[in-house]
Amino acid sequence: MLKKEIIFVIDPMCSWCWGFAPVIEQLRATQSDKYDFSLVVGGLRTKGEMAWDESSKRYLKGHWEEVAKRTGQPFSNALFEKEDFEYDTYPACKAVVTVRALWGDEKSFDYLHRLQKAFYDEGNDITKLDVLSKLLEETVGDARSFRDFYHTPRAELLMQHDFSKARSMGANAFPSVVIIDTDGHMVCQKGYRSILEMKKILES
Repeated sequence: MLKKEIIFVIDPMCSWCWGFAPVIEQLRATQSDKYDFSLVVGGLRTKGEMAWDESSKRYLKGHWEEVAKRTGQPFSNALFEKEDFEYDTYPACKAVVTVRALWGDEKSFDYLHRLQKAFYDEGNDITKLDVLSKLLEETVGDARSFRDFYHTPRAELLMQHDFSKARSMGANAFPSVVIIDTDGHMVCQKGYRSILEMKKILES
């Protein structure tokens, strides 16, 4: 039977995407007979876009508190104790793309959620390749293949292709859910949705 498709457009360092993680997993657990699931990374923030100062820390902390209140997801404040931090989401995005390219969609979901938990709940700096590799070992196991591919032009190309694909689908807010029916018709739902909201959307 031909399945419909759901593409989750996310960024590993987007707080609403972390809030959305349980919804993704619940949909994958309950709707896999009807939908094929895949990930596209969005590229939320590049190096140098956010100055790391008291103002940005206050902004982020307030934002994270809002996400935690609405979604129930845990957040650590360990990041705000760092004197220096470069809020660059590209390394984590490329890491997810690398896992997807080497081990497929299933492992890319596992790895994404491990990255999110490491950053938001455990206060780890997932902009660092050593941290990304360590977390890779926990979920997939082959850090050497991961590192080798991560440094290739191919990995960069695939990441940039994801960014372009997200824009072409109208997914300019994270998370976005792109639903494609068996005739190829596409609908893009932008922003966080609860599991009840998502089920209503899929039933409509």
